[in-house]
Amino acid sequence: MSTPVQDAAAHGVRWDLSALFDSVSDPRVQASWEDAHRRADAFVEKYRGKVAELDAQGLAAAIREEEQIQNEAAKPIIFAHLLFAADTSDPAIGSFLQEQTEKSSSLRVKMMFFDLELQKIEPGVMDTLKADPALATYLHHLDVVRAYTPHMLSEAEEVLLEECANVGSRAWVRLHDEVTANHEYTYVDPSTGAKETLTEQEVLERLRHADRAVRVAAADAFSSGLGTMQRVITYVYNTLLADKKLEDRLRKFEAAEDSRHMSNELDRPTVDIVMRLCRERSDLVERYYKVKRDILGLPELTHVDRYAPLFDTKQQVPWERAREMVVDAFGTFHPDMAARADEFFAKSWIEAEPRAGKTGGAFCSYLTPDLHPVILMTYLGSLDNVETLAHELGHGVHASLSRDQTPFNYHGTLPLAELASIFGEMIVFEKLTGQADSRDKLALYAGKIEGIFASVHRQAAMFRFEQRCHAKRRADGELTSEEFGAIWQEEIQSMFGAGVTLGEQHRDWWMYVGHFFHTPFYVYAYSFGELLTLSVYELAKNGGPEFATKYLEVLKLGGSRTPHELMGVLGVDLRSEEFWQGGFAAIDRLVTTFEGLWAEVKG
Repeated sequence: MSTPVQDAAAHGVRWDLSALFDSVSDPRVQASWEDAHRRADAFVEKYRGKVAELDAQGLAAAIREEEQIQNEAAKPIIFAHLLFAADTSDPAIGSFLQEQTEKSSSLRVKMMFFDLELQKIEPGVMDTLKADPALATYLHHLDVVRAYTPHMLSEAEEVLLEECANVGSRAWVRLHDEVTANHEYTYVDPSTGAKETLTEQEVLERLRHADRAVRVAAADAFSSGLGTMQRVITYVYNTLLADKKLEDRLRKFEAAEDSRHMSNELDRPTVDIVMRLCRERSDLVERYYKVKRDILGLPELTHVDRYAPLFDTKQQVPWERAREMVVDAFGTFHPDMAARADEFFAKSWIEAEPRAGKTGGAFCSYLTPDLHPVILMTYLGSLDNVETLAHELGHGVHASLSRDQTPFNYHGTLPLAELASIFGEMIVFEKLTGQADSRDKLALYAGKIEGIFASVHRQAAMFRFEQRCHAKRRADGELTSEEFGAIWQEEIQSMFGAGVTLGEQHRDWWMYVGHFFHTPFYVYAYSFGELLTLSVYELAKNGGPEFATKYLEVLKLGGSRTPHELMGVLGVDLRSEEFWQGGFAAIDRLVTTFEGLWAEVKG
């Protein structure tokens, strides 16, 4: 028998990827590569060894040609990744992904010379070129490319690293994804003893069940399942840590996280301010969970209680109702946000049905600016799922609005990418709480606060976990599963203080966090983005329609400017500790409101 949450699941809601290709056997895939390589060969013939001789107009023309080649070449590899995310269990899709990855590398190798030659142009000469209006569109792109100059190798070495990655780091990441996404977790019903096979997403969903016995059984199933994969995942992570150590040494990056800071266009002091404040303000987490412990009537909260609902509720939100809730809420801020969000439903740009073999979590893929973004998630009908939908549609609106940018100016950096997504969540949250009674409002505030803690404090703790793992791997060699688990336990426990006690089985739960494997140090972008959004959202509430219009203009700029420049449009200084303290002040107000609601409900 299905559970109430499963009844509201988005069965049959699958994305339409035909804007890319129809299938793995679509002849347009091969034709796309043939055209890309033909154009790349002509590009090489025209510009190799001659980039430094170009005037501003010639350089602008070359960059436009380069980005169009890369834009078209991105489509087959994006298509392969999307197919794989939706079904990691199909060997044909896995083979297709590998084939596209290798072809993509082959093209990158051909085009690699251009950026390397750009980086060798003397600074004074480049300054003169950049002063010419012909290059106005690409000033930011040129700055980004040339920022990597101290960390680039010779062309032969760059080619070798690129080609080896397909049978190195990328292969290990794929192995992690296939092992975790296709694992079946055995859940034992606490009331009947009956066994049930669950996907990762389904077992994680039961950790949010009102019945503590169900949560305990889900935690047991999850831990047992991870335990069977422990040896493989530990080896995979050790190998990826060693791979990054090698590349950082070759590229002369001092700390493991420095390359992420560079790609995010942030300096270490700015990131350090945010990470330090996350640790210092963990008192907010402890304070909240002590109230939650009182509400649940438990002597102690453990890892199985972190996301427990406050009240036993059967509330479910069918897919179409979720669509209405999110689109209507977005419309209260700006009609363009609602219109852009509704396109995703009307044009089947969302993959939401629950399926075995599907990648866990959720994401929005921007595709390319001449196409449209798409979203992947697993919608099971809970209010948490509604907020996830709002989050990913926030990304989707951002991607949709920035499609007027050129390919090189389309994608913003990771920390600012979270601005629109979390902003979308906040809009939906305020809409929901405005319609709720005290009891339901209390539950909604609990969900929002816990989501913020998961984005701010937990992601900062995971950043520290990564820092320590990379440092220890570099200093002492391979880590054991027990060592990874001990670091994980210490850092995650540090955010909760006396509010939650993490049990021993939680030690292995680092293994399913895909960001550690895919994109080292990605996680701090969530802390950065959440705090940034909370502060900006306060400005938006007081700024009226004029601020809403300005906010959308920032989204339309995509990645055409640095994070500091983009936030400067809104009057925000990312280097100001006072600004970041404003984000924690917003969290403090949410916790205070929660405490007041509980006092009201308790009577």
